[in-house]
Amino acid sequence: MMLLVDGGEAVADAPVPRTGGVPLVPEGFVWPDCRECGDPLQFLAQLPLDPGAVAVFFCQNDPGMCDDWDATAGANRAYVFRGPLSAAAVPAEGETLLGAVTALRPHPAGTPATEPVLGRLGGEPDWIQGDETPDCPSCATRMTFTAELEEGADFATSANFGGGRGYVFHCHPCGEAAFLWQR
Repeated sequence: MMLLVDGGEAVADAPVPRTGGVPLVPEGFVWPDCRECGDPLQFLAQLPLDPGAVAVFFCQNDPGMCDDWDATAGANRAYVFRGPLSAAAVPAEGETLLGAVTALRPHPAGTPATEPVLGRLGGEPDWIQGDETPDCPSCATRMTFTAELEEGADFATSANFGGGRGYVFHCHPCGEAAFLWQR
């Protein structure tokens, strides 16, 4: 398990773990829309996954109206990306990007960090309300915990988890990912 600490500002399409900016995606990627309101989802984070990366999106078009906390309601999406990746085309409308880009620097767990902790990679989820580990939509197997995300250090870089935290999961064999949050 590794902590993810605030690594400072980053370039919008930097190939590093980060919150905000523009997702790095494979050719042909189509920006996801919320299945509840129909508007484009907001890009939240890009995290490392061996091999590849996980990109996380959730609906912030009318906060509180879409079930963006639920892994299966359609108001959030997570994707496993492998292979050559490049910056996505960002929709012109909707709440699609965070106000700033923050690098997430891995830091060994169990050692003091001087920077704010913004999440962690690996280990087990630290549930707030109870275990909600999703099943893979392709094979129905319980997904593997990938990362936990805190809201952020300031308003411009924060995800709106209602004071809670986000959880990212993936299914390695199927290449599926899921995201949910609790408060």
